[in-house]
Amino acid sequence: MTTAAWAAPTSRQDDYAAGRRLRRELPRRLLATVPTRVRDPLGILAAQNAGRVAELVPLRDERMSASPFAFYRGTAALMADDLAAGESTEILVASCGDAHVANFGFYASPQRTLVFDLNDFDESAWASWEWDLKRLVTSIVVAGQATGRDDAVTADAARAAVRRYARALAVGETSTPLARFYQHFDAAGALVTGDKASRKVLRAAIADAERRTGERAVRKMTRLDADGRLRFTEQPPTMTHVTDEVAGAVDASLTQYIATTRADVRLVLSHYTFSDVVRRVVGVGSVGTRCYIAVFVDGDGAALLLQVKEAGRSVLEEYGGCPQPDEVTAFVDSHGQGARVVALQRILQGSSDPFLGHFRGATTDYYVRQFRDMKGGIDAETLEDGPFRLYAQACATVLARAHGQSPNAARVVGYLGAGNAAAEAVVEWAYAYAALSRADYGVFVDAVSSRS
Repeated sequence: MTTAAWAAPTSRQDDYAAGRRLRRELPRRLLATVPTRVRDPLGILAAQNAGRVAELVPLRDERMSASPFAFYRGTAALMADDLAAGESTEILVASCGDAHVANFGFYASPQRTLVFDLNDFDESAWASWEWDLKRLVTSIVVAGQATGRDDAVTADAARAAVRRYARALAVGETSTPLARFYQHFDAAGALVTGDKASRKVLRAAIADAERRTGERAVRKMTRLDADGRLRFTEQPPTMTHVTDEVAGAVDASLTQYIATTRADVRLVLSHYTFSDVVRRVVGVGSVGTRCYIAVFVDGDGAALLLQVKEAGRSVLEEYGGCPQPDEVTAFVDSHGQGARVVALQRILQGSSDPFLGHFRGATTDYYVRQFRDMKGGIDAETLEDGPFRLYAQACATVLARAHGQSPNAARVVGYLGAGNAAAEAVVEWAYAYAALSRADYGVFVDAVSSRS
């Protein structure tokens, strides 16, 4: 028998009670408060652009100018800055950092089944749980308002999302940490719930995701040169070849990436040889960051596509000022921001791409994943009212599963309670912030127009 000193871990009930006590220090109604202060939204966006590929910044402006929702998607940094100025529970969980409705979707699990989960982790870090929830609920409001949906429907969907988050987190906390680790959201299983219109939307989205395979992308995006080498077909300005120097650097750095993958993945990758690489523009908020697609071939011409994406500091830390745990800071210092993205993606997703890995370039960190491995999503702006409400709740369920992996989750459950009080406060905040974001959008569009 060991004689070493032992301290019992904190029980779920102790953490739950601590969360309830926090209600006295920070009543849930205060989560509705949007601080009044002098802001510089254009300054924050300009600061982000300073480190991006200059020739792509106008394309970022164009994509963000498309609609209030497109603008909202590209302003995670601005929202982090605004959240930092308001009330916070300071119950830290592993957070997505950009949990709007367009950053949830379908992708293939290692078992080749289709799952529904969070799918963007560039801004992931440790932050107060309500920051992710507020970003999600505000996106529901912005998306609902974007197409003139009846406001009662939008408000109902937003409240339902908060209540579903609270319930799902509470149910998850009745399980062991190991059981929570194995939870995931089965996309096909969701078809048996909801009304006919909702099932129709989900079937269409799943069918589209199942068509978006790497093999299909290879057929559409590449061609064989006269020497038999597989090359990408350029599609300027969104897909262009890089200089020989950049191509050589990417090829050389992939050896470092391979060392960060699992042994079985390393063995699979040993069958392939680098063939070509292009710079590719992705997303809305990510436009201007360095992103590449590399194609690899085996001896019989089979191809594999990998996406290589720049990883900078999370906006939760850089603009939100969220202090990171010491072990996280030490980890990033040693392995880079790409390692942070990969680690938090593995924590927050129920099932992650086995090809995830990372490497450090001369001045920039990167992470690597498969490209278009049955990845798809649902456009919340185009949904009918029933599917819109169902989709909002599905996103909230997934977010609760992700936050439930953190040791502080029981404190969140204690603070939230049934979720009704929090729902009123968070939805009030979301409506106020949606109005603020629309005002920022107007200022942004005017500024872009004046530069044209």
